[in-house]
Amino acid sequence: MIFPTVFVASVSHFASKLAFETDASDVYADQAEGARFVLVDSRGEAAWVQGRIVGALHLPTAEIATRATEEIPLDMPVVTYCWGPGCNGGTRAALEFAKLGYQVKEMIGGFEYWAREGYPVEDERGPVLRAKDPLTAPLDTISCAC
Repeated sequence: MIFPTVFVASVSHFASKLAFETDASDVYADQAEGARFVLVDSRGEAAWVQGRIVGALHLPTAEIATRATEEIPLDMPVVTYCWGPGCNGGTRAALEFAKLGYQVKEMIGGFEYWAREGYPVEDERGPVLRAKDPLTAPLDTISCAC
């Protein structure tokens, strides 16, 4: 039996995660549907040049406080990402946007899982074609339907 206080705490915990986190498949679906948001790559210049999500805005975490309000309207939802699950850069970037008053979510899995799931990536030369990694995404559909 689940005790009422544990139930309330667990519902609150998981609802909060969903309010402030998203994942690559949801971001890709939102892009495809034309949802209103800006996707922010918070990594440094070398990482950006190496490869990035198609349509992302390059805004390193250290520059958010000075550039964000000039480049992104305050009523624009923001999704941040960094390298991957072993990096908390997307979290730090989301915190900076939250301090400025933006509605913000972090894309869990970051650039790594975006690329591994086979979503559009580009570098300085143009599109980068990658096969889906069968350990991270179903091969025959956009979403894992979870």
